Amino acid sequence: MPIVSVTEFKANAARMLESLGEGEEEIVLTQNGRASAVVQSVAAHKRIRDSLRMLKLMAQGEADIAAGRTITQEQLFSELAARVRQGDG
Repeated sequence: MPIVSVTEFKANAARMLESLGEGEEEIVLTQNGRASAVVQSVAAHKRIRDSLRMLKLMAQGEADIAAGRTITQEQLFSELAARVRQGDG
């Protein structure tokens, strides 16, 4: 992952942004010698966002299990079938 100053990024933005589409996933930008931002490809951003969503769903599922908020697969399918018959599905 390249680390470049904001000044260098401004001077070479087009080339650096192009590199994000050619395998580089992100560029760390520095200001006054300290990391201040990350520029990443849209594909990398989407993968990270999707991964975080999946982790959130897993955490919610684990919390439901711990709290006893579960039903069997049979119960789920039975409830869904009842909804479909009632026109709610």
